[in-house]
Amino acid sequence: MTSLPRRSSLGYQINHLARLLGNGLRVNIADTGVTPGQFAQLLALFEEDGLTQQELCERVRIDQSTMAHTLKRMQRDGLVVRTADPQDRRRSHYRLTERARELQPELTRGAREANARALRGIDQEEFDAFMRTLDRMIANLEESDQR
Repeated sequence: MTSLPRRSSLGYQINHLARLLGNGLRVNIADTGVTPGQFAQLLALFEEDGLTQQELCERVRIDQSTMAHTLKRMQRDGLVVRTADPQDRRRSHYRLTERARELQPELTRGAREANARALRGIDQEEFDAFMRTLDRMIANLEESDQR
C-alpha cells in the first residue's frame, strides 16, 4: 500500500490551513480575551442575536456538549447572557453583552488581517473560485452525513 503524502491529502491541507488561520486569529485578538474557540459563536450572534444553544450548534456545526461548555465560558467572560425563553422555560436564548458588541470591530479587524495574510498574492477571481469549491465540498460532506 502506498502512503498518502501530506501535500496530496485534502484533509491534511485543509486542517493545516485551519490551524494556521486559527493561530493568526489568536494572536490578532489576544488583547480582547476572546479565544478562537469562541469566535464562531460570536460571529453567529453578531449575525443574529438571541439564538438558542441548538440554533448555535446548527450554525457553527459543533456538538451540544462542546457548545454548552463554550457558552458557559462566554458567560463567565462577560460576552453573552443567557435568558429563559418565555414560551418554553427549558430553552434559553443567548444574547450578546455590551462588552461583546464593543469588541466586534476589533475582532472583525483581527479576522480580516489573518485572512489577508493567507490571501497574499491571490486575486479575487482565484479566491471566489476557491470559496465556491469549498462550499461545494462542504455541501457534499453535509449531504453524505445526513444519509
